[in-house]
Amino acid sequence: MAAPETGSVVGPDGRRRCPWGVGDPLYLDYHDTEWGRPVTTVHGLYERLTLEAFQSGLAWITILRKRPAFRAAFADFDPDRVARFDDTDVQRLMADTGIVRNRAKIDAAINNARVISDWGQGFADLVLSYAQPGRPRPNSDAEIPAVTPESIALSKALKKHGIRFLGPTTAYASMQAVGLVDDHLADCFVMVDAN
Repeated sequence: MAAPETGSVVGPDGRRRCPWGVGDPLYLDYHDTEWGRPVTTVHGLYERLTLEAFQSGLAWITILRKRPAFRAAFADFDPDRVARFDDTDVQRLMADTGIVRNRAKIDAAINNARVISDWGQGFADLVLSYAQPGRPRPNSDAEIPAVTPESIALSKALKKHGIRFLGPTTAYASMQAVGLVDDHLADCFVMVDAN
């Protein structure tokens, strides 16, 4: 039996939204003001990719609730500062109950900061080169893929440069989050500026 298709729903203000964007005020704000909007800076892309990696295996609401603590713990996601984290910082992060305390994800976040700090604008240029402007918006959740050929290619390209913990599924979630693809439903009120 096929899963039912899920279209947009009416939010508390009477406007139609993607169904995941209602139910919790954090989801509503993130959906309405951030998700799918272009992020183009090295700093901003590092934050979003890191948060998506930490979300792997968890509900996104967990990350949204912990986001202020993540920002504090990871030097506001400044890759140059995180790149200088040492074993003392790893121990500090593993003891921080405000974040997701997963050693592999913490190690990856620090490793990735070191790669990105050395790579600089080339990191952002590579990520942004996977933008798919003009792709039609989906009509329902059923039309939204978990992985695409572009997310597989982005994941491979980042891995080739030394980025860790960013497989094709996480890469696609990142592409959605930073506006490389517009997966707001066709009748969702949010209009995203094209890259």
